[in-house]
Amino acid sequence: MPFGLLKYGLSSEYPAQQHFSPPGDLKKHYDVVIIGAGGHGTGIAYHLAKYHGITNVAILEKSYLGGGNTARNTAVIRSNYLTEEGVRFYRESVKLWQNLSNEFDYNVMLENRGQLTLAHSDAAVRSFRWRAEVNKHMGVRSELVDRQQIAELVPNLRMAEDARFPIMAGLWHADGATARHDAVVWGYARGACQRGVELHQLTEVQDVEITAGRVSAVRTNRGRVGCGAVVQAVAGASSVVANMAGIKLPIHSYPLQAMVTQPYKPLLTPHVSSPHVHVYVHQTSRGEFVIGGGSDPSPLYNTRATLEQRESLSAAALELFPFLAQARLLRQWAGTTDMTPDYSPIMGLSPVENYYLDAGWGTWGFKATPICGVSMAELVATQKVPDIIAPFALERFYRFEQINEAGATAASH
Repeated sequence: MPFGLLKYGLSSEYPAQQHFSPPGDLKKHYDVVIIGAGGHGTGIAYHLAKYHGITNVAILEKSYLGGGNTARNTAVIRSNYLTEEGVRFYRESVKLWQNLSNEFDYNVMLENRGQLTLAHSDAAVRSFRWRAEVNKHMGVRSELVDRQQIAELVPNLRMAEDARFPIMAGLWHADGATARHDAVVWGYARGACQRGVELHQLTEVQDVEITAGRVSAVRTNRGRVGCGAVVQAVAGASSVVANMAGIKLPIHSYPLQAMVTQPYKPLLTPHVSSPHVHVYVHQTSRGEFVIGGGSDPSPLYNTRATLEQRESLSAAALELFPFLAQARLLRQWAGTTDMTPDYSPIMGLSPVENYYLDAGWGTWGFKATPICGVSMAELVATQKVPDIIAPFALERFYRFEQINEAGATAASH
């Protein structure tokens, strides 16, 4: 082993296999252009190449691979949503997560830890009871648990009855998990590039050309690129990019902040959230406590972190885990969430014939990464909308068929 490392270090050539396609010139035309190199964009490219044989694909990213919301989320995976359409969709995604490391031979560091959502009022208990029944009906493991069960699941949780917001019950979701967000996007990107897909970082789409109701090309900071189809997967910038194609989306973008402490010894296994006090907490495999909450109150295309939100998250976390008063914060960050009126995504066709939408993910895009790759690639390849994403069409807002997932987040917005 030491001799191998020495040989590696002194070699004049880089002996390891290159993960991604090397930087190069853009071709004049691609069958498919994917805007956004996050988990969704790379996942779609991966499935187009591996399962549909479409390899003349370019992924265009204005910054770097996985540098948007994929790098700025808290990596929570779950399927305990409110509506049948939402539960069915995320249930299939959780199933795909279980085999994702084997799928592209890249360890995504999946940890099945479970999620506990706390109820602090009679209304929340009633809501959780109904939610648990919907979940079980759809084959998702969720159940209402009492105070004694909560204390056994999370011994360090403050259970005092004289607390400002006493814990009355909880929704236990055994399928809750976390994964390494950067490993997910690297695995998808590597698999796509190995099959001929081109990854172009530092390539910003500045305009979309429409000819006779179809996308004919995109203009970038590196030149014009012709295309047979475009898939938009740009998270917080969804409205901005869609406007280039003349598409108006019912989306507002808000900063969403989170923070993490220095590492401590392992003592918290489940993911614990409280929509009532707008906070969630889990401990990573490295020992850090991840703390997040609801979106900022005002729309803004920005990823700045604020002292106000840090104080708010700290106060809320201490309501649940007083021992964190001694914890030292390591860093704080923000992403930009694209929120729809019904808190569900917009997937599928658009008013432009060959322009496909993967938008409106708000705070739940990471957990949907695998199923988005599968379903959106199928749509592009077959020109048929898969049943699992049909309810999330943009037209639902014109048909008044919203899928209301408000309140299904780990910390209400």
